Amino acid sequence: MTDFKIEKAKELRQRLVSRTVTDDDYVLMMALIDSYVLLNTAFKEKNGTITRLLKMIFGAKTEKADKVLNRPQKPEIPKGKPKGHGRNSALSYAGKKVAVFHEILKRGDICPGCEKGKLYPFLPGVTIRVTGNAPLDACIWEQEKFRCNLCGEIFTAKLPDKAGSEKYDPSAGAMVPILKYGSGLPFNRLEELQAGLGIPCPSSTQWDIVEKTADRIHPVYDELIRQAAQGDIIHNDDTTIKILSAVNDKERRKGTFTTGMLSFAGQRKIALFFTGHKHAGENIGDLLKERHAGLDPPIQMCDALSRNTSKEFETILANCMAHARRNFVDIAESFPDECAHVIEILGTVYKHDAEAKDMAPSERLMHHRLESGPLMEKLYEWINARFDDKTVEPTQGWGRPSLIC
Repeated sequence: MTDFKIEKAKELRQRLVSRTVTDDDYVLMMALIDSYVLLNTAFKEKNGTITRLLKMIFGAKTEKADKVLNRPQKPEIPKGKPKGHGRNSALSYAGKKVAVFHEILKRGDICPGCEKGKLYPFLPGVTIRVTGNAPLDACIWEQEKFRCNLCGEIFTAKLPDKAGSEKYDPSAGAMVPILKYGSGLPFNRLEELQAGLGIPCPSSTQWDIVEKTADRIHPVYDELIRQAAQGDIIHNDDTTIKILSAVNDKERRKGTFTTGMLSFAGQRKIALFFTGHKHAGENIGDLLKERHAGLDPPIQMCDALSRNTSKEFETILANCMAHARRNFVDIAESFPDECAHVIEILGTVYKHDAEAKDMAPSERLMHHRLESGPLMEKLYEWINARFDDKTVEPTQGWGRPSLIC
């Protein structure tokens, strides 16, 4: 590192003006040029980081290539009239169905219109009435009782079987966790809602319901893990989370994560979540311990973080293309030419993917090998050529996101 103070800069400038440059000045000028290039690169990287932060806070307006690369807008193609009327059909409703019989007529009666033909059943008319009720409803069973005025013995009516034997029906045990973990409704907010609708259910009671339900269905959870381990494609990703009981745990890793996994096992999609000190790579390693020994390695779809992969089990790694493309979108303003080249190639790959959307898996694979494969090979060669020519460094500028392509 050259020691370059402001006094030396002033002296160098004077010598440049008077054309009396010395040999030592060339060393200083080379250091200045290198510093300028370094600062320019650092600024562009910082600018990309700030752009990414702003998108996280305010959301990205769009990631379409025309907007990102500031290309002229293509004329919009008029869209045809959409099919349907936009309303849900009667078949979309899973509510209780009530048959309403004609108050006068029945099958085989003489037609009251022409008074000659006979009536036969036709397609029923459908009317839908949507009503509101509390997420947790209650039925109050009032059992009739009789008391002997002589011996005092009390005789109570027996409850019907549909009354059940517990206060909280299994359906309540399913509804509370669906609202809490599926729809993000906190226990306290559900408590307020239930109280306002006249069916009180304190937050502490809700937790008891959830815990008992979880204990009952734990064998199902274990079987879902076993089934997911046999999947052909497994997606996994991490998100950080704070667990109060683990914050001061000095014997284990400080970080805590929730790993989400989506396994495609035949026609089934199995979603699993694991929360704790283990990251995604360790969790998928635990999952693959349940995989049958004779099966081929699954395709693993994730972003390019090293902690997403298992060190114990082999998978066919398929890094997420959307993550790779987004990294180039974030720095497109700083490196417009290079990013445009990458984004346009990926745009063609996306086009081929849309064409293969309704194909069978084997046909889709062949389509991508024929159409997308050569494009990705050219992109790979182009990126490596930039590295070989030293026009970009793998750890700086647009070279850093290139590593995940």
